[in-house]
Amino acid sequence: MVRTILHYPDKRLRERGRPVEVVTAEIQALVDDMAETMYAAPGVGLAATQIGEPLQIFIVDIADAEEPSDLKVFINPEILERSGDIAWQEGCLSFPGVTEEIDRAAKVRVRAQGRDGKTFELEAEGLLAVAIQHEYDHLQGTLMIDHMGPLKKRLTHRKMVKRADEQAST
Repeated sequence: MVRTILHYPDKRLRERGRPVEVVTAEIQALVDDMAETMYAAPGVGLAATQIGEPLQIFIVDIADAEEPSDLKVFINPEILERSGDIAWQEGCLSFPGVTEEIDRAAKVRVRAQGRDGKTFELEAEGLLAVAIQHEYDHLQGTLMIDHMGPLKKRLTHRKMVKRADEQAST
C-alpha cells in the first residue's frame, strides 16, 4: 500500500525512530508499504519516520530505472564507521523540488537487521553511502535542511512553508 509521505515542516519529521524490538509480520508489511511508497514517489530511499511511523527502519534502492531492483532494508541501523569526504547533490521526498549539495562521508560501514530480522554489516561508498547517511539522519530527527548554510536554510524553509500553506488552502 502506498503511504502518504510527510513534507517539511511537518513536526513528525523531527521525531526520532524507536528501536524495533522484533521483526514481525507487521514490520515486514510496513517495509513492503515503504518500498511501494518509495518506488511510486519515485525515490532512492525512505525512512519510516517520513510516513509517520517513528521506528528505526529505512530502505534504499539506488539501482537505475533500467536495472533490476536492489532494495536494501535497514532495521535498527548503526553507522559504525565513516571515512573520507564527499559533496553530493541530494534531494528528499519530504522536500519536493529541493536539491542541495550536502557534505557527507564518502564511505560508511553500517550494521542493521534485514527484512528477515537477521543482522548484517555493509560497507558502502558513493551514492549508496550518501543515501544510507541521509536516511539514517531521518531516524535521528535530522533533516537535509539541517546540513545547509544559513541562507539556503532560510530560503528552503520559506519555500516549504509557502508550499504547505498552499496545500492546506486547496
